[in-house]
Amino acid sequence: AAMEERRNEILRELDRKGKVKVTDLSREFGCSEVTIRNDIKAMDIEGLLKRTHGGAVKLETAETESGRYSTESIYRNVAQKKQIAEMAYDFLEDRDTIIIDDASTSFYLAREIRNHPEKRIAVVTNSLITGNELAGVGHVELFMIGGYVTGHLAATMGDVAIQNMSKFHVDKAFIGVHSINFNVGLTSIATPQMEVKKAIMKAAEKVYVLADSSKFGGGYLSVICPTNEVYKIITDDGVSRENIRKAEELDVPLVIA
Repeated sequence: AAMEERRNEILRELDRKGKVKVTDLSREFGCSEVTIRNDIKAMDIEGLLKRTHGGAVKLETAETESGRYSTESIYRNVAQKKQIAEMAYDFLEDRDTIIIDDASTSFYLAREIRNHPEKRIAVVTNSLITGNELAGVGHVELFMIGGYVTGHLAATMGDVAIQNMSKFHVDKAFIGVHSINFNVGLTSIATPQMEVKKAIMKAAEKVYVLADSSKFGGGYLSVICPTNEVYKIITDDGVSRENIRKAEELDVPLVIA
């Protein structure tokens, strides 16, 4: 977890300054330069930044991940989100038609799909960053949902988006949620997001919820649906025993990545 925190902090600093130095970071975190260099090397391989002599710079090409959208949530719990996305990818079959929503974990699933040409997938999305990730990818047929663009991860919502979504029928949908509260179900922050998620659920045969372990419990504003209306809830191994027990009691189809 310390490594995860440190790497998230490095990304945040890169976002602010555009470049970072190994020497400064090692001082700041009170760890060796070797450790920082290893972090930067690993993050360079993951495509999160570009390694330079003595430090790192922000990826210029990834303008979707720089100042244009507030992408802080993409950098939160990265390891867990990737773990969940890899597991979600395993549930895909060649030639599946799917919907991916605007959640940050869904973006990592888009990235998995992009990096794996062995399955051809038709993707419907309302997320601009997911659309950007999958545009022009040979093994992906991409459909963008039109409508009013809003939300901190820029996506289409509102009546036009809902109408547009209702024209699709897909095998599987992958959605994020604000929280999972076993007493009430899957919850969302605000009405526009909730409406879109409900429309997605109507358009898909099977709904997979991608939720990292921090999403269990907590307060909620609006309920999307009870937990038994989804096919699988995919989470990471940080999920508590207590929540696993509750899921079993309530027959909630929890999958641990």
